[in-house]
Amino acid sequence: MNDIGASDHDPHALLRLCHLVSPALPVGAYAYSQGLEYAVHAGWVHDEATTLDWLQGLSCNAIGTLDLPILLRLHRAWSAPDLPAVRQWTAQLIAARETSELRAEELHLGRALARVLVELEIGEAGEWQQAAPAFATLFSLAAVRWRIEAADALRGYLWAWSENQVLAALKLVPLGQSCGQRLLHRLTAAMPGIVERAQTLADEAIGVGTLSQAFASALHESQYSRLFRS
Repeated sequence: MNDIGASDHDPHALLRLCHLVSPALPVGAYAYSQGLEYAVHAGWVHDEATTLDWLQGLSCNAIGTLDLPILLRLHRAWSAPDLPAVRQWTAQLIAARETSELRAEELHLGRALARVLVELEIGEAGEWQQAAPAFATLFSLAAVRWRIEAADALRGYLWAWSENQVLAALKLVPLGQSCGQRLLHRLTAAMPGIVERAQTLADEAIGVGTLSQAFASALHESQYSRLFRS
């Protein structure tokens, strides 16, 4: 696999990646905490150290072992092109979401990104607005059409997830802005290893191993007072 960064040979691709991972992208990711809100409510996450433990666990054992390897396969499928493979990996990612809130989030973000990409002249995204897309389905489509290398797409996806989770933690724990920057700094240091591992996983090794998140997400569905939708 060619692992040359977009910044090494295509500045437009790097800028498009920045666009794709920007918090300003109107997909509504800010409304979801992916179980973190319940983890804070239960006292599992209550300060900087426990927030870091929670996010590192998810980035290594959920995003890095499920989302990223499937994103890689979706990138290859769009590049081929192989639409049956796109549909297969999309369905597998959605099926791996263990609660109704996590599945609803996946579908909402996927359809929202489809609408954005249609506005940005990626017409193929249109058919996914009424379908059942994963966010990674449309993220990988944009990456391929904007000539973003697969490894760069994985890094960007992981960064965007990490930033959104840190922003949620700032509101929920709560944490200060300086603490948030320290968390992002620590999470970023581990990202190259997570991405490298994701690129080596065989199909049968793809999966998620974060029971605490599954419990938190399920219990969040009946939590009395909530700021986030997941």
